[in-house]
This record gives sequence, structure tokens and C-alpha cells, in this order.
Amino acid sequence: MKRYDPSKYKAFTPIGLTDRTWPDKVITKAPTWCSVDLRDGNQALIEPMSVSQKRKMFALLVEVGFTEIEVGFPAASQPDFDFVRWLITENQVPDNVTIQVLTQARTELIERTYESLKGAKKAIVHLYNSTSTVQREKVFKLDKEGIKSIAVNGAKDVLRCAQAAPETEWLFQYSPESFTGTELDYAVEVCDAVNEVWQPTVERKVIINLPATVEVSTPNVYADQIEWFCRHIKNRESIVLSLHTHNDRGCGVAASELGLMAGADRVEGTLLGNGERTGNLDIVIMGINMYSQGVHPELDFSDMDHICAVVKECTQIEVHPRQAYAGSLVFTAFSGSHQDAIKKCLDIYNEGDAWEIAYLPIDPRDVGRTYQDVIRVNSQSGKGGVAYVMDSKFGFQLPRWLQIEFSRVVQKATETTGQEIQPEQIFELFQQRYIELPSPLLLKSFTIEKAEHETIGGKIELEGEMFEVSGKGSGMLEAFVDALEHTFGMELQILEYGEHALSQSANADAVTYLQVKCEGKRYTGIAIDEDIVTSSVNALLNAVSQALHTRRLEAA
Repeated sequence: MKRYDPSKYKAFTPIGLTDRTWPDKVITKAPTWCSVDLRDGNQALIEPMSVSQKRKMFALLVEVGFTEIEVGFPAASQPDFDFVRWLITENQVPDNVTIQVLTQARTELIERTYESLKGAKKAIVHLYNSTSTVQREKVFKLDKEGIKSIAVNGAKDVLRCAQAAPETEWLFQYSPESFTGTELDYAVEVCDAVNEVWQPTVERKVIINLPATVEVSTPNVYADQIEWFCRHIKNRESIVLSLHTHNDRGCGVAASELGLMAGADRVEGTLLGNGERTGNLDIVIMGINMYSQGVHPELDFSDMDHICAVVKECTQIEVHPRQAYAGSLVFTAFSGSHQDAIKKCLDIYNEGDAWEIAYLPIDPRDVGRTYQDVIRVNSQSGKGGVAYVMDSKFGFQLPRWLQIEFSRVVQKATETTGQEIQPEQIFELFQQRYIELPSPLLLKSFTIEKAEHETIGGKIELEGEMFEVSGKGSGMLEAFVDALEHTFGMELQILEYGEHALSQSANADAVTYLQVKCEGKRYTGIAIDEDIVTSSVNALLNAVSQALHTRRLEAA
């Protein structure tokens, strides 16, 4: 007998807030955002971020515009402790950014937390303990007074340690973990008890963070909880009310949006929603949702390719092609009727007009995408057929992004001739478009040195002129990109990369496919060589050659 019986689950009890006001509210300004990518996001990874990945992620968060960043749980993890120390001792925290660290309400952990923060100009100490019914009864086996005493004693330790280090500007944050599974009156009681220790004022507020540690209800219930809490917490004017939602029911964004309408001031989440189980609130989605309604999120998502690339590198998690606003297919129409509607709207659109384009909720250019990404081949079979021929007949396993790009070339050829195109003709088009391009950049020689960073040096020829180039990076391609950027005064970003052997034999040639972004345009480079390193470098040179050619044409 199939086991599928919902009777063992309890329905969530509505709050019964009959005079709720949040349904009539609208979001008119951005909240204070706090990124928890380096803590909640990191602890959810199969392989936690390395030191270099943490540094890259922190730099990205600063670049995007976060002014509050939770950087770890230093008392629970030596790598987190060391990372916090590096941020402080190496003066990596900008003056407009406040770092935040998490600690449980245990004396030894709180003291260790303050050790990690020694010398910080400003920091948020984030204290938490579980308050929910299930945690009290089944995990800690304590009554309400016992759980409250943990919170109060933790608050006292936080205050004591802060007073011992007056050279730092301290901010305090308390989270009743699993708030959504805690009786509302009890959650208020615990938070009031914590605030009785900390004595917040309007000039020196504390942060009360209300986590949906596990999402257990519909978003409207969470909004009711937030509004009820705001009405009943003492000294509300001295509190920054913060939200921390998860996505277990798929409604993390909606819950945070409604919670903000219900009276919250601050929102915690991650870029692209990485986090425990189904993830944290996706701040990208919530921010751009605001943006699409004319409200600036005070975060910069204008280079989505860069954001996706860094998040992917640091988390080792692919960005789903249908991920809202960020995925590679979200602005793409394969349907002919959709393509026609988009084209007709764009044909009459004038810069400065209100954005009203069929099937496009925002202008793709606002997140660094182009209209070229929108209008693609409208036949899946056409794209799939081209990919099959290139693989089965010639051994080229085109990555998906290249399948889409090359299918446009094939489709244009078939529309021109009006005839069936044969496999040999498809391969000839591929060679003409990608392999046999006259390249002004020729690789003459190169060397690679591996130490803490990879260093590449070499000679390249451009229209008879020889250039000696050198660069550094965490990998060979990154080092070569660095060399080319300095030599030709351009900014390059590798968006896509793929490589494979052209056959199963031991001496098979290798092919490299890559796509770079330069001065707002994308260029594809493909190269074949018996050595994968050489083919990768030549593929990069192929793409950069096209960029230099475009630059010359535009300058003429």
C-alpha cells in the first residue's frame, strides 16, 4: 500500500488578526538588507567555501551594495573565525559596511565570538536560541522559563563582553529561532526580556530578527505574525524589526514582501536563494520585484552575468536557467507568437517610455542582458537537430549556450536557400563562423608558473607587432585574461567555458568553447589543439580578436 496520508500533519492555526492593515500597504522603499550568504548560505553547502571563495563572495556583496553582511559563525568554526580575523586585521571592511556574526546563547561561544571581533570598528553580534514548542519540548526538554533564561543569560554575556571592548561600536541582534513555531505571546515575552537587559533607545536600537527558520505556513500567516508582534513588543520605536525567511514551501519571497508590508524594517537573505534545505529568501528576486514597481532596491543587480558567475564559483551550484531574473532563459521566447508580440512592442518602444513590453516584466538590459538573448530560434527541434549532427557526425559536443547561438546561423542559412541543409553544410558553416576566422591575435609562445597564484607570460602578435604579455590569476585562463586586459586596455569577463576531446583515442585533439563579455558585447571563441591548455588560450584569443575588430570598426 502506497504511503501517502496527510492526516499526520497539523494545519497551521490562523492568527485571527481581524483588523490587519498589511493587505492595504505597498512597499515604497527598500528595507535594510543583510546578506547571510557567508553564514547561512555557506553552512548549507556540500563543500563549504574556501578562503579564496569567501573573499570573492564578500567582495561581490560589497560591490552589489550590502551595508550589513553576516560573515560567519566564528565560535563554531575555525575557518569562520580566521576569515573574520582576516577581514579585520587586513582592513577589508569598508567604512559603510557593518559585519555581523552569529552566536548561540552560551557563555563560552559568546566570549569566543568577541575574540574574533577584536579590533573591529563596528560589528553586529547576533544572538539566538530556539524558542519553538517542538524545540522546547522535544530537543531541550525545558519549560518556557528555562528557555527564556537561556536568552536572558546570553544577552547578559553579550552586553558584558561589549562593555569590555568599548573601542568597537557594538550593535546587538536577537533571534528567537523558529519564531514561526513559537506562541506569539511567548515570543514577545522572550524578546522583551532580552531588551530589558540591552536597554535599547531610539538613538541606539537593537535588531529583533524573526526567523521563519522552517517555512510552515502561507505567507499571509507570517505577515499576521509580524503585524501582531509589532503591536505588542515593548519599546517598538527602539527596535529594528528584521525578517529571515526560508523557502520550504516555495514562498520565501512572498513571505518577506508581506512581512515588510506588515511593519518590518530589515530583511536577511542570500543572492539567488542559497541556504539550508530549499534555501533562504532570494534577495535578487525580492529586490528586482521592487525595481519592477519603480522602487530602487538600493542594491545593484545591473551585471547579472557577473553575479551569477561569482555565486556559481563560490557555491559550486549551477544557476537554474529558469531562475527568476537571473537564469539564462528567463528573457527568452521560443514560441513564435511570443516572439512576434515582443518584436512588435520593441519596434514601437522609445527610450524613456514606461516599460510595457509583452512577456518581459523588466527590461533585460537593466540586468546586463541584451535583446539578442530574447529573440531566439523558435524551434526546439531545429536546435536539437543541429546539436545532434555536430555530435554524432563530427564529435563536437556543443554546450547549450552554443547550441542556441549556432542554431541561429544554421536557421539563417536555411531561410536564405530555402533548401534542406545537409550535415556537411552544417559543419562547413561551423568552421566558417568559428574555426577559420582570420584572427589578428596570434599566440607565439607562453609559459605558466604555478605558486600561490598562476602566472602566465608569453608573446602574441597583432598585425605584425609583437607584444610581451604577463598576468596573474587563480587559474590559467584568469591569468591570461589579466594579461590581455592590461595589454589592450579592456575589461574581459569569461561567461561560459567548455572543453572535451574530439574522440576517444589517446592522442585526440581537444576543443575549447568559451564566451567572453567585453564592453557590453559577447564574443564566442573556439579553438582546437592537441593540448587543452593551448586550445583554451587560442579560444580566448579568438574571442578577444573579435572584440578588437569591433573596437576598430566603431572607432573608424
